[in-house]
Amino acid sequence: MRLTSKGRYAVTAMLDIAIHQPQGAVSLSDIAARQCISLSYLEQIFTRLRRAKLVKSVRGPGGGYLIGAPLSEISVQRIVEAMNEDLDARQCHGSEDCHEGKVCLSHALWDDLSAMIAGFLSNITLANLLEKRHLATSGLNQQISVAQILRR
Repeated sequence: MRLTSKGRYAVTAMLDIAIHQPQGAVSLSDIAARQCISLSYLEQIFTRLRRAKLVKSVRGPGGGYLIGAPLSEISVQRIVEAMNEDLDARQCHGSEDCHEGKVCLSHALWDDLSAMIAGFLSNITLANLLEKRHLATSGLNQQISVAQILRR
């Protein structure tokens, strides 16, 4: 079980598009600059995201990428799966032959953990993440406003 940088960057890039797409298609070079991700690495990621229909490309001047489905329908789990990430905590990946062809003593633990991770990531959508970001930004703006008032 391991979430690689490819999975993390895919989620980050999808959020970047979700934030900036109201102004139009988002270019990979803009994402790369804002998120400090290699452009060539993003190209690999977007090949998979496009294949999974999580993004759609727009060609021509002002081209780039748009989110391919409603934000409330794109879970973090879908994004991670598009990257072929393996978040299964079981050594046997469910085949139940983890200890010399038999189920290991801790199989149920890792089975439950895998189910919890999948359930957790399936229940978090891009819409949820944007809402959390909005709330955090609103809170920050409120803190700044209070600080400005106190300085007067």
